Amino acid sequence: MSSTNENFLKVSGDQIVDQKGDTILLRGFGLGGMLHMENFIDGYSANEEAMREGLRNVLGKEKYDLYFDTFLKNYFTEPDAAYIQSLGLNLVRIPINYRLFEDDMNPRVIKEEAFAYLDTVIELCARHNIYTIIDLHALPGAQNQHWHSDNPTHVAAFWLHKDFQDRVVNLWEVIAKRYMGNPWVAGYDLINEPADPTRTKVFPYYKRLKDAIRKVDPDHILFLEGDLYATEFDTFTEIWDNVVYTNHDYATPGFISGGDYPGMTREHYYDKDTLEKEFLEKSEFMFSRKVPVWVGEFGPVYTGDPQKDEMRYQVLKDQLAYYDKYKVSWCIWLYKDMGLQAIMHQKDETPYMQLVSSFLHRKDSLGADAWGSTDKNIRQAIEPLEKLIEKEFPDFDPYPRGAKREVGLLVRHILISEALLPEYCNLFKDLTDEQVVALAQSFRFDNYVMRTRLEDILTGREK
Repeated sequence: MSSTNENFLKVSGDQIVDQKGDTILLRGFGLGGMLHMENFIDGYSANEEAMREGLRNVLGKEKYDLYFDTFLKNYFTEPDAAYIQSLGLNLVRIPINYRLFEDDMNPRVIKEEAFAYLDTVIELCARHNIYTIIDLHALPGAQNQHWHSDNPTHVAAFWLHKDFQDRVVNLWEVIAKRYMGNPWVAGYDLINEPADPTRTKVFPYYKRLKDAIRKVDPDHILFLEGDLYATEFDTFTEIWDNVVYTNHDYATPGFISGGDYPGMTREHYYDKDTLEKEFLEKSEFMFSRKVPVWVGEFGPVYTGDPQKDEMRYQVLKDQLAYYDKYKVSWCIWLYKDMGLQAIMHQKDETPYMQLVSSFLHRKDSLGADAWGSTDKNIRQAIEPLEKLIEKEFPDFDPYPRGAKREVGLLVRHILISEALLPEYCNLFKDLTDEQVVALAQSFRFDNYVMRTRLEDILTGREK
């Protein structure tokens, strides 16, 4: 395959176009939870590598390998690609974790076998006329301060160690060499949600990555996310050819702690005009320079309360309306999860849900997941710490979200989630090979329930 294939994409002015020059709006799902796992998507607590280490210890190497090989072969199959195509969508963003492709104890030695799973997703999507974007979601040392970069700490060490940065250059060179000329790979999302406290390192590193990749693959689009979790572009000093700049447009009233919509959330009033104004602020760099906009992540979370969820659906409809207004590409987060946000969730009777359902309730009651839970049941532990920090260190304002959010991160999403993790892993004790396979097959398409209201909104059946 070569870049002369009519489906091969490129940037022309402020649009993404195919080789005929026709505008292509890329719209689809983020495939979180597969080649990069997250606690609220897959059901565990803490970060992916800690979970994998715990399961290795409980299952032993053979059963561990059996579980994850089966899991990865079942998470995205032919019916998944056919379903996305049936919704009239044309994009799957594929988050990947560097750890699948490279061992920290054997750096720069790429695991060829890991590509088989990525190849399968790309090929299945291509068969159904769906583009894919390869998204490096977790980098060595972690490129941001939170669990979704597989970070067990609150330090983004990627920006502190040149060796981590060198390894990512090498990994992207390998990826680019493998997929150069593939017309159904729309391009490469180089770093998911970078967050550099110094605000000096992201753009220079992007330049280094761009130059390295272009030597291997001069044709594919590069997708560059803004600093501070894909929201800030003011330190970007140049515009490059065949590059799409991408923001993440999570609406504040759509978070788990969001208030009424329209209404007040975090002492601010939100309605459709407010959301649109915030989107335009995040996109000012792109619109002012007349380059394409791709919203790489967005989407509310759902609470189970019909009245509140009705407001969340309205948030989503309002966002989609202004995406249509400005003719931008988008990728909603998320395709599959345990029922919080995605268009589908596992049936209650699957072997996996039967195994972990009690753990999911316990995790929620302790507020362990940053994305899907609150601290309402553990305020008696959190509030004294917040008050202590406020009293003793009134000027303490840690990057990126301030003192109050730092307390929640350190206590709930690191300390409590780590303490909980052995409970999750111990659920896998003494399982037979057959039980291990059945658990992993629970993630197969036919074991999921669709969020039909979300289907209707994304397909335009409901405006």
